[in-house]
Amino acid sequence: MGKGVVPDNHPLCVSAARSSALLNADVILLLGARLNWILHFGLPPRFRQGVKIIQVDICAEELGNNIKPVASLLGDVNAVTRQLLEQLQKSTWKYPANTEWWNNLRKKIKANEENSKELASGTAVPMNYYTVFRCVKEALPNDCIIVSEGANTMDIGRTVLQNLHPRHRLDAGTFGTMGVGLGFAIAAAMVVKDETPEKRVVCVEGDSAFGFSGMEVETICRYNLPIIIIVVNNNGIYNGFDEEAWTNMLQAGDPASIAPPVSLKPNARYEQVMMAFGGKGYFVRTPKELQQALNSSFLDKAMPSLINVMIDPQSDRKKQEFPWLTRSNL
Repeated sequence: MGKGVVPDNHPLCVSAARSSALLNADVILLLGARLNWILHFGLPPRFRQGVKIIQVDICAEELGNNIKPVASLLGDVNAVTRQLLEQLQKSTWKYPANTEWWNNLRKKIKANEENSKELASGTAVPMNYYTVFRCVKEALPNDCIIVSEGANTMDIGRTVLQNLHPRHRLDAGTFGTMGVGLGFAIAAAMVVKDETPEKRVVCVEGDSAFGFSGMEVETICRYNLPIIIIVVNNNGIYNGFDEEAWTNMLQAGDPASIAPPVSLKPNARYEQVMMAFGGKGYFVRTPKELQQALNSSFLDKAMPSLINVMIDPQSDRKKQEFPWLTRSNL
């Protein structure tokens, strides 16, 4: 929820090197965030052993969860940070921009961005996640509200799709709950309809996540909300099968017995669900088709649309530096 408070393109934003920043920091100021599974509970190997945490939270019960802070500041984040700034402004101390710490972070940011850029520049069909997100990123207005849910779709989208303003991103959050995306998008669209009608709401969904609440497109069409839904379709949860592999597998027996529960029917035409209720639907396979569908969707400010983007069922995230840390393996 903090994305955009410091714009993702700000020179002091190091989200592209988040793992390095967290691992090598000796002091961390935690403003309202929880040290839960998303932040690996504040524990090694993601964090330095003995890192000092200064925690600010409005809820007393959150102070000291998982890691004991060296300082617990109970209060509204806005009020507390104003008080901290007042004290800091009395000091002449500054941290230079040319330190080893900053130089290392900039090198890591550049390396990570180059890695993602290489993945995104591919022209192979079916596309990978990064090619899709490159096209989406290029089309997004700077002030649009991004709603996202899914497995790889949400995780990759969080790092690639930029937020330049606070409170402009909604996703599955702490509990990773699937099925909330379209409800979030409808609520956001109802707000901007009255307050900032020129602002767009873009909902980026994995195909499985869309399946949890896909019939909400009827609500979207009934209230004439010009939401743009992008379904990143890999025929499954994390991974699926292409049509040929699916057909070959079915020849071996009953799909209820042999098909993995995380695989979905290949090439499902989700865009037709939107079209059934009067919205616009696009079925795309190539970067050019995706760009054309995005351009058409953003030009139409009166009608909702759904872009069903087929990607390689075996497409995956780039290799992660740390595995997820859960309570079961602490």
